[in-house]
Amino acid sequence: MIGTREEAGGAHFAFTDRWGGVSAAPYEELNLGGAVGDAPGAVLANRALAAKDLGLDPAHVVWMNQVHGREVAVVEEPWGEGPVPAVDAVVTARRGLALAVLTADCVPVLLADPVAGVVGAAHAGRPGLVAGVVPAAVEAMRGLGAEPPRIVARTGPAICGACYEVPEAMRAEVAALAPRAHAETSWGTPALDVAAGVLAQLDALGVRDARRSPTCTRESADHFSYRGDRVTGRLAGYTWLD
Repeated sequence: MIGTREEAGGAHFAFTDRWGGVSAAPYEELNLGGAVGDAPGAVLANRALAAKDLGLDPAHVVWMNQVHGREVAVVEEPWGEGPVPAVDAVVTARRGLALAVLTADCVPVLLADPVAGVVGAAHAGRPGLVAGVVPAAVEAMRGLGAEPPRIVARTGPAICGACYEVPEAMRAEVAALAPRAHAETSWGTPALDVAAGVLAQLDALGVRDARRSPTCTRESADHFSYRGDRVTGRLAGYTWLD
């Protein structure tokens, strides 16, 4: 269920795998995405199961309507009854409020400055890398008192550079903005390493404590992969402060 978790100075980071939920094929089992065609009741049940495993109140988890952009929302409480805003990053200084990001090959980015008491979560696919969603999230955190040298950053399971094949023109376009994203597949064709690009952006911002997950979603049978299966579930990354 919760594939990996880590605690640093009162800040928590956790990433799910695909097991331990109630969704039926092709979303089996722990699909946490509400916009992929799965039964809404199953998604709600899965979110409750994951929250319980993490010791969280499901009502105190902030989700996003992710659109592959760079918009960031500063939140102080869960969304109300209205529509969830279309953003690809959320940040908060409220302790006990968990931020969640959904992925199935894109890079989930969790950020925390435990000293300032600020956390952030960002959804960084190829468009988000180019648009600069992660730098935008760090800037929003700075607005709440965070400082890049104190920020702890963790990226979760995502498709690796050896599996993310793209046209040569696309690789050149992205690499012009994020050189470290330039990659080649294991079969010798143009590719992108989005996680490497994200880490380079964080390094340029002064974030030194940044680590990526070794898990490639395309290669792992324990994780959802849009590239691998097309119709599939979504993983989640969570961050919060004690």
